Amino acid sequence: MIKYYLILLIMTIMGSVASFFLKKASSNKTIKDLILNKNIYIGGFLYLFAALLNVYILKYLNYSVVLPLTAITYIWTMLISYKFLKEKITFRKMIGVSLIIIGVIFVAI
Repeated sequence: MIKYYLILLIMTIMGSVASFFLKKASSNKTIKDLILNKNIYIGGFLYLFAALLNVYILKYLNYSVVLPLTAITYIWTMLISYKFLKEKITFRKMIGVSLIIIGVIFVAI
């Protein structure tokens, strides 16, 4: 059972990293530049692989558990945006992430 929760954790990290690559790809000025940008393909592949992991996990864990636990993605996204995009972590964001963590604990128990 722990194995599936670890896979779920990996899936959420992959989703956040995928978003990061799509954010990097969004700096292109034209559609042609976007199509030629490797970041859009990396992000898309990571999203696809995360979706496949999601389907796999749903075979073993309840949907009512898996979907709420995917909110962990917001935590990784905040950390990635802080580290690599130099975005600020505000007090409101910290409160929001704290509530997500509390919710994840309640759902996982």
